[in-house]
Amino acid sequence: MAKKLILCDCLGSQSLDPEAISQGTGLACSKLYSNLCVDQIDDAAREISQDGVMLACQQERQRFEELAEELDVEIPQFVDLRDRAGWGEGNATPKMTALAAEAAMSVQTGRSVDVISEGTCLIIGGAAAIAAAAELCETLAVTVLLADGENLPTDRRFDVVVGAVRSATGALGGFTVKFAALQQMTLGGRGAFQLGAPQSGAVSECDIILDLSGGGAMFPAPEKREGYLRADPNHPPSVAKAVFTASQMTGTFEKPLYVRLEPSICAHSRAEQAACSNCLDVCPTGAITSAGEHVAIDPMICAGCGSCSAVCPSGAISYDAPPVDTLFRRMSVLGSTYRKAGGEHARLLVHDANFGAEMITLAARFERGLPAHVIPIEVDALSGFGHAEILAALACGFEQVDILVSPKAEVEVIEAQSVLAKALSGSEAVQLLHPADPEALCALLYAEAKTPVTCASVLPIGSRRQVTRLAAKALQPEATIVDLPENAPYGAVLVDNDACTLCLSCVSLCPSGALVDNPDMPQLRFQEDACLQCGLCSNICPENAITLKPQMDLSDAAFTQRVLHEEEPFACIDCGALFGVKSTIEKITEKLAGKHAMFATSEAAKMIQMCDNCRVQAQFHSSDNPFQGGERPRVRTTDDYFSKRKDH
Repeated sequence: MAKKLILCDCLGSQSLDPEAISQGTGLACSKLYSNLCVDQIDDAAREISQDGVMLACQQERQRFEELAEELDVEIPQFVDLRDRAGWGEGNATPKMTALAAEAAMSVQTGRSVDVISEGTCLIIGGAAAIAAAAELCETLAVTVLLADGENLPTDRRFDVVVGAVRSATGALGGFTVKFAALQQMTLGGRGAFQLGAPQSGAVSECDIILDLSGGGAMFPAPEKREGYLRADPNHPPSVAKAVFTASQMTGTFEKPLYVRLEPSICAHSRAEQAACSNCLDVCPTGAITSAGEHVAIDPMICAGCGSCSAVCPSGAISYDAPPVDTLFRRMSVLGSTYRKAGGEHARLLVHDANFGAEMITLAARFERGLPAHVIPIEVDALSGFGHAEILAALACGFEQVDILVSPKAEVEVIEAQSVLAKALSGSEAVQLLHPADPEALCALLYAEAKTPVTCASVLPIGSRRQVTRLAAKALQPEATIVDLPENAPYGAVLVDNDACTLCLSCVSLCPSGALVDNPDMPQLRFQEDACLQCGLCSNICPENAITLKPQMDLSDAAFTQRVLHEEEPFACIDCGALFGVKSTIEKITEKLAGKHAMFATSEAAKMIQMCDNCRVQAQFHSSDNPFQGGERPRVRTTDDYFSKRKDH
């Protein structure tokens, strides 16, 4: 954890206040340097040699890391105060203080697993594939798949087969490929190589797939599938880049485990009845599949976009690299530190580590930079910044949340989450930015916020659902019921009392326990806070008596059970014990008495109106007792045998 912040004004191009930053963060600040990366490199070496050092420079990070390695000391932490604050307009000291405090936080690292690639590579295509194989065969174990047997290469440094890919699964270090009509070369003989007989159902495994066929991609979201490289065979620069990338894919790699799954609270299905499929619908890579009553996630295929975490209603899937509560804490620290340092009208700018960070850097160097009240926060999964995170930011004291959308992000998910956040916050203080260049970004950020939000700041602690409710209540203190868009994960269950027979099938299958019964009387109860709006109850209801209403009840009534439907219980005509529902027993009696063979007589029909115990006793003592067997055979004794003997 950082203890000291090393400051440099980058040749006097930015204004820094070490005393104010130190007071606001609790970090000791160095004297203000001016050219730490060149003229004052000796000073940098001396500062880096200390424990718990954080450098306020990202541009020359590599230089300082190499310096730390030369000195054989721990690599310091880094924070960018220049591009994100110092090169903007306005008093940037409060923002610098907030950014330094956030960078000094201790953050839990995500989990990971090792992936081993031994360099087995399948190259698909024609002439370009053969040329690529000739370049890679000295580094990788290459097999080329051609569409036909014309012009088979004579280069034996790599294998060549002919056929077509029927299907492919897996990722880097673990691809499984199924082929159709696979033909192998017959080695030996004079003249051109010959091909063997086609084989159906051939299966092979490889670590890397280089697709130079020029056709459609073999996987959904191919750019997110690790180990799968695809290039236009008619574009040499793209082919060269793909070949170079493939050559580097050998060895042991660290694969982050982006999400955590809790199958026990997943609302995917119950009793083979479909319910929630939000994560299946939004996963771009196909890493999520149905596995009975819950879903399964292939961590090798998961690209960590975070969309599943944003749309999961129960929290069964949560982003874990790092955990979502880390993001809540970061926003809380940014907001509170900024206000304590004297900052006003804070706006949060959410961006990713690639497109967004580069856009901010270019805007700082060549345009106006970020305004002093716009505080950037970098997230690993832009699509994972859902409605809960947006509401948490607004409730942490930010007047507006701007999301800098990357071209590669799942825009549909981000848009849907922003719409839900607007409904829950009761404002339009959420803006998706699609700037074409840094100048356009500056124009958007320097424009005045249309509907800024102000509320008493809250501490975002708990699950995403708990934080959402807490933030929504702070943002709309006067509201009781907030209407939400379709497919929202919050809402009520409406029951048609005329159609409901209180069969309670919905209760037995409700995955969250939002629907419960009353063991003492026929009642269907509902607790809105627990409802996931998964739709299972409406799907399973045999009477089609249940409908869903997306909303959020911000009152305390959402935490209590209320009766949706109740009826008078029926009293057993024999012992008087209460059982069943009166209207149901009467309907069954009306339909079966005298009309069904089992209840043809009046005595038999009375059994419908008896409890379990009385019904069994009545059947046992009836003349046509179904439990009665035939007459028992007489017991044979010794006298029976003696009576048949001649000598007795």
